[in-house]
Amino acid sequence: MTVLVFAEHDNTSLKPATLNTITAALACGGDVHVLVAGHNASAVAAAAALVAGVAKVLHIDAESLAHAVAENVTAQIEAVVANYSHILFAATASGKNIAPRVAARLDVAQVSDITKVFSADTFERPIYAGNAMATVQSLDATRVITVRTTGFDAAAQSGQAPAAIEVIAAVAVPGSTTYLGSEIAKNDRPELTAAKVIVSGGRALGSSEKFMAVMTPLADKLGAALGASRAAVDAGYAPNDWQVGQTGKIVAPQLYIAAGISGAIQHLAGMKDSKVIVAINKDPEAPIFSVADYGLEADLFAAVPELVAAL
Repeated sequence: MTVLVFAEHDNTSLKPATLNTITAALACGGDVHVLVAGHNASAVAAAAALVAGVAKVLHIDAESLAHAVAENVTAQIEAVVANYSHILFAATASGKNIAPRVAARLDVAQVSDITKVFSADTFERPIYAGNAMATVQSLDATRVITVRTTGFDAAAQSGQAPAAIEVIAAVAVPGSTTYLGSEIAKNDRPELTAAKVIVSGGRALGSSEKFMAVMTPLADKLGAALGASRAAVDAGYAPNDWQVGQTGKIVAPQLYIAAGISGAIQHLAGMKDSKVIVAINKDPEAPIFSVADYGLEADLFAAVPELVAAL
């Protein structure tokens, strides 16, 4: 039994979500191989070879893979999949884009968003926004799985000799999809899904101006990423890529501060695995207090500036 992990990267460095996925792969048992598909991404392959538990790195280099177009990547995975019992992807935007295509091409059922591995064919995954945990078994010959990265610790560097890197020739791509360009938002703050500290605001902030005026100084003091509830995003107080929750980003930082967020079930599903949760809300019945390690019943417009001043 051999497990293949799809590596997410920017052709320069390995994305942290891949390290969590490797940990899940190791729990499945057997050897773990990592697939690095990209263009001029030899540095990524070298980094993957140093991760503890990785037995081999498959490196496919082609210009058509430079931007991880899902159709092109799927063709490469399909070409090597015969030797693998499991194919694991991080449950990120990229993983959720590619994994279903691979499952469809292999005619197998995808197992989505796993948070625990019981055995090689049995996994745990959340349902009903995390209110219930389902134990699912896959009897498919090849199991295509997406991994909720907050459920697994990141794999560390081995400190030993790097794993072997096998260079594989790229196969022809379908040609049905053409990469035209990207608009990438520039942000001086940590990436939300990789941040160790996140400061999130909710609809109670009242406007985008107040959101920035109140939350930005706190984030600056803590070196934190800025997040928001869906209600705040829908109201236009914060951009879409700041949204934390079931329909946003799933996060598990060391510290999560929620100001003016009531704690709707969809939001809790995206952040309840955080190591320490601090909630600031003037409603003592707010559901956010049920998951908070520290709760402050107060007006955020007074409490947050006081916290900033104390810091």
